[in-house]
Amino acid sequence: MDCEIRYVNGHVEVYDRGGRFQFSADTEQEALRDLRDGWLLSDRAA
Repeated sequence: MDCEIRYVNGHVEVYDRGGRFQFSADTEQEALRDLRDGWLLSDRAA
């Protein structure tokens, strides 16, 4: 789970280590929960 969380206009955006946007969330806590639950898209590629 190597990623970066950026604060943008009142919400957070999650990017993978290659700088590709993965998803957004209302809070950092929500983003971390989603990451823990497996929502990093590059990890899901077949």
